[in-house]
Amino acid sequence: MPPRKRVYLITGATGFIGCCLLRRLVNNDEKVHIIIRKEAKLWRIKDILDKATYHISDLSDPGELEKIVAIAHPDIVYHLAAYGAYSYQNEPDKIVRTNILGTWNLLKAASVIDYELFVNTGSSSEYGFKKNPMKETDLLEPASCYAVAKCSQTLLCSHIAREEKQPIVTLRPFSVYGPYEERDRFIPTLMKSLYNKIPLKLVSPEIARDQIYADDVVDAYLLIDRLKKFPGEIFNIGTGTQSTIKDVVETAVKVTGRTTDFKWGGMRQRMWDTANWTADITKAGKLLGWRPKIDLEKGLSLTWEWFKEHSAFYS
Repeated sequence: MPPRKRVYLITGATGFIGCCLLRRLVNNDEKVHIIIRKEAKLWRIKDILDKATYHISDLSDPGELEKIVAIAHPDIVYHLAAYGAYSYQNEPDKIVRTNILGTWNLLKAASVIDYELFVNTGSSSEYGFKKNPMKETDLLEPASCYAVAKCSQTLLCSHIAREEKQPIVTLRPFSVYGPYEERDRFIPTLMKSLYNKIPLKLVSPEIARDQIYADDVVDAYLLIDRLKKFPGEIFNIGTGTQSTIKDVVETAVKVTGRTTDFKWGGMRQRMWDTANWTADITKAGKLLGWRPKIDLEKGLSLTWEWFKEHSAFYS
């Protein structure tokens, strides 16, 4: 008889990274359960919803979560649900309720089953502003309510992993881009401007991020046999190099063969804009054997090819 296939449970499957992870799993014919809020926007996963078992609930209801976990009985729990990552998600109570209390409720619900691995999703914003590449051992200096909540979420998961000897790890993605990214983010906005040849207002060309393609991030989530060996640990998931906005724009112009009127300085700088934002990925390389495979040029080329076929999502 073939070995029993793992069962997966994903929170945040309607979001950007969660959607990419769900797509990879269902394309591999895996058995996946997802938790969807009643008001969730399904545009990213509508075409594959019938390939997963979905449960209408949210993380604020511990009793309902316990029922869902009992039904799914997952081997792997991927926790990607979050609130506060986008500028329009600015309600402090909801940030705390979703990221901290929601994580606590999920951890409690999962504690009654013998899961193989629980992957928590942190954020590079937990580090705050740094002058050098960010290491997992750096002092956390969160600069927003969301970043504070994500710090708490990560520390809670690491504490439970060590205190209760549970296989819980945290991945801290940096600036993820690729198919299905949120409409108003930088790279989708850039693609839309190039596709429609409309002017684009931008902040300073020197603002930088560690841009990592979504497929590389999903690869890290799927390193199950390696991740479960490091309960309580945190891993940066980035490229280890940063790209300025100017780098991204010039590369996008190159791969698309298009250009438009870029109005540098036409957009007001945001409080999180900085010229230094890079992951130190030494730990993930050493312990997990993980490194990103897709560089900026290749990633933007893949994103552009996808965008041309799915531009209606961004109209």
